[in-house]
Amino acid sequence: MRNFYVLGLLLLCTTTHTLGQTYRFAKKKKFERIKFEQVNNLILVPVTINGAPLKFILDSGVSSPILFNLNDQDSIQINNVSSITLRGLGEGEPIEALRSVHNTVKFGKAVNHDQSLFVVMDKDLNLSPSLGTPVHGIIGYDIFKDFVVEVNYAASVLKLYRPNTYPYYKKKYKTIPLAIEAKKAYVKGSVVRNDDKEIPVKLLVDTGSSDALWLFKDSIRGLDVPKKNFEEFLGKGLSGSIYGKRSKIKGIRMGDYFLSETKTAFPYKTSFLALNNLKDRNGSLGGEVLKRFNLVFDYHNEKLSLVKNGNFNMPYQYNLSGLSIQHNGVRYISERIADARGIVDAEHNDSFGNVQIVMENRTKLSLVPEIVVSGIRAGSPAERAGLQEGDVILMVNNKRVHRYKLQEVLQMLNNKKGKRVKMVIERYNRDQHFSFVLKDVFENKKP
Repeated sequence: MRNFYVLGLLLLCTTTHTLGQTYRFAKKKKFERIKFEQVNNLILVPVTINGAPLKFILDSGVSSPILFNLNDQDSIQINNVSSITLRGLGEGEPIEALRSVHNTVKFGKAVNHDQSLFVVMDKDLNLSPSLGTPVHGIIGYDIFKDFVVEVNYAASVLKLYRPNTYPYYKKKYKTIPLAIEAKKAYVKGSVVRNDDKEIPVKLLVDTGSSDALWLFKDSIRGLDVPKKNFEEFLGKGLSGSIYGKRSKIKGIRMGDYFLSETKTAFPYKTSFLALNNLKDRNGSLGGEVLKRFNLVFDYHNEKLSLVKNGNFNMPYQYNLSGLSIQHNGVRYISERIADARGIVDAEHNDSFGNVQIVMENRTKLSLVPEIVVSGIRAGSPAERAGLQEGDVILMVNNKRVHRYKLQEVLQMLNNKKGKRVKMVIERYNRDQHFSFVLKDVFENKKP
């Protein structure tokens, strides 16, 4: 089982937003089909802002588009700018940002010529290193309110339909009520505790979280943290890091569907100081649960239709090694590509870096992404083996990591319980070797 980075990026803005913004496509067009990229249970989609092509997370938990991770190489015009303050999840302080109105945003062939958005200039809010691919922002409510949105996780395809034109009669989906409150979507279901007690809950539907299920601890309602748990970094919000307890419950019920042995996190209340009144909300449904279905979001008629797909019975993914990793810029590597006779190894026929320098037809210098250890869970196999934050990962199980995507390296580090992981890392300009065995994250926990 592979590890993954938990996003959990939920936002609370201190300003109101312009009404009347609408996305449209050509009158004769019945629907728009958009291929998306799945990374860590997140939906990454192409978005164009004032002519600049960017990549955004489709986040049903965010009320207005937010643009971030701009650097000197990004050229984008934003219109009619004013200063504001934003506050969101996390244990940090509110941050300064910009509010921009009257922008032209294209989402596939759907266009909005009067889109408001926020721009966060803080370079610390950068999800690209942890996701292993460039991400420039998040977009949500403005798309969901203007279309019926079909999310086919199995095929990695979105389809946008005009409201009231979606062909429900052709689909074998089950439908449950979807409440739209303050530009966010909620469903009601129930969680089954490990002692078989079933508790009704109201959950935010959050495609912008790569986690499975978040529950807010509430002893009065019976939402207590199971005794088998461990502390873990859960993700990064607009106002800082989010920590909590990781556990699992017997299951969660949504309509006619029941998902057993559900991976569950209980975030600490200090991460929710920005949400002054959670009202009757009990938690969130994230991408690791949602990807088990193909979904139809119909905000206009306040209903969610779902049908299970091939992911439904997949095991939940835990961080068995205890390592969090991320990209950290680039580095040069030297590789021998030919033997003494000058015969090039077939392994080196492909290009793995953006820059290659071949010397005497035998050695290649390549500029490749650098992958580093960004965090370690206390008491985990990796920590006990001696790995440290900041270690540069060179090899995992005899595979050079620069040849693989970040998510593939995570899978190597968290393959399955009982597997031995061998690593070569660079620390203080010296190569060092480490080895550890992946263990069940709940092993040796109190019953």
